[in-house]
Amino acid sequence: MPEFQSRSGETTLGGTSKGKDIRTSNIQAAKAVATAIRTSLGPRGMDKMIQKSDGEVLISNDGATILSQMQVMHPTAKMLVELSKSQDIEAGDGTTTVCVIAGALLDACGQLLNKGIHPTQIASSFLRACKQAETILEGISKPVDLTDRQSLINAVTTCLSSKVVSQNSDVLAPIAVDSVLGVIDAATATNVDLRDIRMVQQVGGTIDDTELVDGIVFDKGCKKSAGGPSKVQDAKIALIQFCLSAPKSDMENNVVVSDYAAMDRLLREERKHILGLCKKIKKSGANVVLIQKSILRDAYNELSLHFLAKMDIMVVTDIERNDVEFISRTLGCQPIAHADSMSKEKLGFAASVGEVSVAGSGHKVVKMTGVKNPGKTMTVLLRGSNKLVLAEADRSVHDAQCVVRSLVKKRFMIAGGGAAEAEISLKLKELSHGATGMDAFCMKAFAEALEVVPYTLAENAGLNPINIVTELRKAHADGIKGAGINVKKNKITDMYDENVLQPLLVSTSAITLATETVGMILKIDDMVVVM
Repeated sequence: MPEFQSRSGETTLGGTSKGKDIRTSNIQAAKAVATAIRTSLGPRGMDKMIQKSDGEVLISNDGATILSQMQVMHPTAKMLVELSKSQDIEAGDGTTTVCVIAGALLDACGQLLNKGIHPTQIASSFLRACKQAETILEGISKPVDLTDRQSLINAVTTCLSSKVVSQNSDVLAPIAVDSVLGVIDAATATNVDLRDIRMVQQVGGTIDDTELVDGIVFDKGCKKSAGGPSKVQDAKIALIQFCLSAPKSDMENNVVVSDYAAMDRLLREERKHILGLCKKIKKSGANVVLIQKSILRDAYNELSLHFLAKMDIMVVTDIERNDVEFISRTLGCQPIAHADSMSKEKLGFAASVGEVSVAGSGHKVVKMTGVKNPGKTMTVLLRGSNKLVLAEADRSVHDAQCVVRSLVKKRFMIAGGGAAEAEISLKLKELSHGATGMDAFCMKAFAEALEVVPYTLAENAGLNPINIVTELRKAHADGIKGAGINVKKNKITDMYDENVLQPLLVSTSAITLATETVGMILKIDDMVVVM
């Protein structure tokens, strides 16, 4: 029978590689990624400073953000980056936890492989253990009522406790909860589209100045160079996509003006054209005009601003194309592509539109409040001392909103602080005693691997992890299902009493996704490079 040389360098019989070296290499690469972000887990976790290739600096301890910025070369390590993204899409929180659990499971796999257990056997046993873990979690979870605002705020505060902006959680948590509840019907909703919530960032002031606006906010002031109004009550708003400037010739064509008479005629025609457009806007009854950005030519000029100011019409310029749909849904208006189609039916309405000076900075924003809001949308005006803080606050509020979304999807809560993982570990160890053969070994290894979460929480908080995890095991063995690590008091307490809660979906999703990824990595026995 012929012999073949595999990429790992071992001689194999009949062309089927044992793949031992490849498997070890894959496990080591994935574990390296998990170890890199392990210190970011929990309320006392460290932050990472990331410097991008263009010199931009990012400070975060969100697992998905850190991993998405890392330049990972090894294909198996990339699987952990994708794993973190999957958790971010599914639950929005627990992106660090999912990688830490995957790293611990891979470590357990390495030990089981050294005992001679077949990779396929390990993968199938882990999947069975994962199903049992989900059942255990559902057994210890408590139902949540979306009308109980305080319990939602408790869950969101737990999520924010591990962020850079944790000290501002008393301000951000209610905003995150109210913004999500404002765009859904709590009785019937099964999911939340977070695109219905617009985040507007403004440098200046502190995070405590962040506010929730039931309406819409534009991050630039209105145009007042021609003396137009800056505040309008009972506003009728037109969102226009045509340009309030003179038409241009094609790129290849030139207009040659030979004398002053022709120049005057050209300026008169331009003035007549722009005045005609402005009159059509006035005729529709609009007293606030939103002008979309234009690439081909100027969206507006000083002449058009002058005419609109004379007609007492407020002007907000540079509306991004991406924001048109959100604005239309919020204000109940329709985008108008041509001046001839201006009509009263296409206008939006707001009780008050005004330019507001932002405290702590010289910036001005335009606020529209008292909107009928048929599309159910909300706007969060985020404040921060610099762009780094603002960017991290934006990510943190998004994660907090994802926690509320998880509770809408699956209306159950469980205790945080490593309580869920410790309870699963205890119950799976008990189940492993009743299992037979290889299943017993694998189930026990799975149970022990999950203890990495409370172990890491204790380690990051500067506690003795071995003592703390031992105490935690004892508390769960005594029947305290909510027992977890209280990093503020440096001891084991009941997390339900401390209001340290998290959505059931975050934990079930993390364990399921981590187990599936580990099973996939285990079944790889060779790496084929296609050039």
